[in-house]
Formats: sequence, C-alpha cells, structure tokens
Amino acid sequence: MAQAADAARTVIMTVDDDPGVSRAVARDLRRRYGASYRIVRAESGESALDALRELKLRGDLVAVILADYRMPQMNGIEFLEQALDVYPGARRVLLTAYADTNAAIDAINVVDLDHYLLKPWDPPEEKLYPVLDDLLQAWRTSDFRPVPSTKVVGHRWSSRSSDIREFLARNQVPYRWYSAEEPEGRRLLAAAGTDGMRLPVVITPDGTPLVEPEAVDLAARVGLATTPTADFYDLVVIGGGPAGLGAAVYGASEGLRTVLVERSATGGQAGQSSRIENYLGFPDGVSGAQLTDRARRQAGKFGAEILTAREVTALEVNGAARIVRFSDGSAVAAHSVILATGVSYRQLAAPGCDDLTGCGVFYGSALTEAPSCQGQDVYIVGGANSAGQAAMYLSRGAKSVTLLVRGPSLSASMSHYLIQQIDEAPNIQVRSRTVVEAAHGDGHLEQLTLRDVDSGHTEQVDAQWVFVFIGAAPLTDWLDGTVLRDERGFILAGPDLTPDGRPPESWELDRPPYHLETNVPGVFVAGDARAESAKRVASAVGEGAMAVMLVHRYLEQS
Repeated sequence: MAQAADAARTVIMTVDDDPGVSRAVARDLRRRYGASYRIVRAESGESALDALRELKLRGDLVAVILADYRMPQMNGIEFLEQALDVYPGARRVLLTAYADTNAAIDAINVVDLDHYLLKPWDPPEEKLYPVLDDLLQAWRTSDFRPVPSTKVVGHRWSSRSSDIREFLARNQVPYRWYSAEEPEGRRLLAAAGTDGMRLPVVITPDGTPLVEPEAVDLAARVGLATTPTADFYDLVVIGGGPAGLGAAVYGASEGLRTVLVERSATGGQAGQSSRIENYLGFPDGVSGAQLTDRARRQAGKFGAEILTAREVTALEVNGAARIVRFSDGSAVAAHSVILATGVSYRQLAAPGCDDLTGCGVFYGSALTEAPSCQGQDVYIVGGANSAGQAAMYLSRGAKSVTLLVRGPSLSASMSHYLIQQIDEAPNIQVRSRTVVEAAHGDGHLEQLTLRDVDSGHTEQVDAQWVFVFIGAAPLTDWLDGTVLRDERGFILAGPDLTPDGRPPESWELDRPPYHLETNVPGVFVAGDARAESAKRVASAVGEGAMAVMLVHRYLEQS
C-alpha cells in the first residue's frame, strides 16, 4: 500500500476529457491512495491548470499529474508542459492509446515525462499501482524540488550534436535541446562562457558545462555507471542488446555476481526500433526503447551492474580467470564471459555519405531525428525488418517515405506482417533494384543520386533525410587471435567448432565445447554476433538465458 504522504494536503491529479475515463481513473486512484492523498480530477487542460494555480496559492503540494494525450484545445503534452511551470517537482504521467505511443516517447524530451501508461490500464494492480508507487517514492525522496535536467546546445546539422542527442535518448537520460542559433541557445552558451565555436555544449543538471564531451565523460556526469565496483565477477556480459540484457537478468537472478559492459547504450539495434510487433507476449507491439528500459530495470533489480560507454578492446586468459580489458587500459576479470556484442549497420560506400553522416545521413532509426522529418520526403535504404519498422514509424509524420531496396522485392528479408503494413500505407513507396550512387550537400544532405541496378540509369532526387539499414557487420575485430570467427567475423561456437567431430587444436578439455561455448572454455556467445544466429529479438533473449545455463554447467565442472 502507499505510504503516508509528507503533507496532509498532497494531491494526485488526473486530467481526461472523457468523463467516464476520468471517473474510472479517479476511482482506481482513490481505492489505492485515497487514505493518504487527495485525488483531484479535471476534464480539460484549461480547468486543470486553473486548479493547479489554486492549489499553488493555497500552498498545497502536487505529487503526480496524470494527463490523457488526446484532449481538445490542449492535448496532454501541451498541458503537462504548462503544468511544469506551476509544479516543476510533480511527477508527470501521460495516458495514451497504442496509436499515440510515439507522441509519448517524444514527450520525454518536451516535458521531462516520467512515465506513460497505455489505455486500458486494467488490472490497476499490475499496470497502474506499481508505476504510481515508484513515482510517489521518487517524489518523496526528491524533497519536492524541481528535478534539474541536462541541456544540450548544438547545431541542427551537426554530426556530433546528433550523436550526443542519440546517446542521451537511448540511455533514457532526459534532456532539453537548444539550437545554438536561437536566443535561448545563445543565452546558455554565454552563461557557459563559450562562444559556440565548439559544439555541442552539454550543461549537466548541476550546471557544469561540457564542451564536445566524450561519451564516457558525459555518461559519468549524467548519472550513468561507468566504473565496476569490483575487480572480479562470476560473469562479465559484453554487450547490452537483447542477448546481453537477457544474460544479465538470468545471471543475476540466479545468484551470479554479474556485470554488463556496453560501449554505447543498452538495447542494441533492437533498442532503436520504433515498434517490435512479433515479440512474444506483446500482441500490440512494443517499442525498442520500452523493452530496453524494462529489461535494464529488471537486471538492476536482481543486482546486475550495468556499465555504459565502456569500450572493450581485448579478452585475455590467465589461468581460470577471463580478463576483459577496456580502451583506457583498465580491466575486470571473471570466471566466465558471455559475448553479446551484436552487430552494427554497414556503412554506405557511396561518395558523399561519410561527410554527411549525422547531417542528413543516419544509420539506424535515429529516433531523435524523427520529429524534424514532419512533412518531409524521407528515404530509407534497406529491405529487412529494421528498415520496414522505421518506414512505418516515419510515415506517420513524413510527407512521403521511399524504401530503396537492392533486391527484387521485400519478401526475401522482411516479415510478412511488415510487408502488408507497407503495402497499405498510402505515403510509402518501394523502389526495388535501386541503390544510392552518391549523396550531395553543403553542410547537410540536399540530394541523392539513385541508380537502377538493372539498367544502370541514374537520377538525382531532392532529399534531406536518409536512414540506412543495409545489413550488419559483427563487432568482433578486437577478438582476433583469441576467439575463432568465420570469414565474415561472426563468432564460432559449439557444433560450428567441431564440423568433423573434433574440437579445435587449442581446445584442452576432455569434453567438447558446449552449444554456445567458443574455443576458449568459459567464454560463450549469444545473439547476433554468433555465426548462423537467427537475428531476431526473441532468439537473442533465449540465447542469453541459455548461455547463463551453460555458464553454471561450466562453473560446476571447473
């Protein structure tokens, strides 16, 4: 049950223009929190703001505000943005239908949204109360003061600015974006004592300006863990995608002292997906960010450490210890290691693309750029599921979305359900047998040269936005000389190490390698980095769990 509030007149407010929904929310809130909090409901953003101002004048405290997204005159995001000025310390929750979840995700950066709930929230014991309990606890421990946010001042067409925004967003760090060309951006630069010649400038919640910060420095200053708390663990998981997060959850929950090391942001490629609709247990789909956030919190709940912005450069064997060495020369050791490094999108080799990366040419979904694509013509390069998911997401606001596919159709590499959705979307066009020949622009992308693979015919099209999903390369070069890989760099494990029934020459144990075990005993692989893996979120999570089971078997026999 909810704990008693710290003030007798502390309020939980709910705002919904549908009287029936408004009463239902208030009813559920009173049933759980009515003994400790005053429940105030309003049926429009305007009336709710009036009520907040009255509460402010009386000196009442407001702990949580729940607002419906779809309201006339003033939607939920617009209301919460104004409510922020009245009660900056109140926790803010958006009630949204499935179709509006992207608006809720965008609201994280607009109004420092604390959470969003999908309607219906039944049963409240599972979907409403746990969220509210956490937010109320956070509100109580914050001493009711406004929560400072990170500020990013940069240039619209700046690769480094784009990278910083993507890093913060994917790591669930709330921030506010300011253009260096606008008055507020210039004011912040002046206050930071910089002339804006070096961008971006990140101003941390404590007011410290960071000029062109490196990821590891930025991570440490915005509250992300970057340093292990111990020198030795039972299990080191390298990579924070679905396989790595799955391994961390199962490893920590089964009593292994576990640390997960991620070079950028947890979630991997799946974390950048706007909507995953074929993952078991989510019939309405789930965004990659949502799934990643839940998995990360779950791993933390069981005691796994998660280190961000730490690049692993070497794996060494020292007797029974497996040593993981970082780019700064430091290291951590463990009894066992799970390699879940995933893959990265291959780069377009066309002239001009390198110079315009982050300035109109993006690899992966780059969801922080999506709001800027409203009403624009967008191009997507690729024909697999990631490209299809991005096309559906961007088509909701873009004027047009054109999929450029090298092959003859989408059916070779895209799931049937996505092909159907694309066929039904009026503003999505698929151009098969078409590739990007060159990218053009002065400071940002302005045009693309497209080439028909069959005829060789080329044409130039106006374009400011192109998102690239052209296959993936494993992030395994740092394992050269230690772990065996195939000719494409994917890690060999289990049966793939013994095609003739005999283990590799370097194998010293009497038993053959376990199913996901590499040629180094105690070092396992899971997910997309494994040779011949399924390249699906569900299989990656499953392999992460299976790898932990095999780690236990290895430790028992060591």
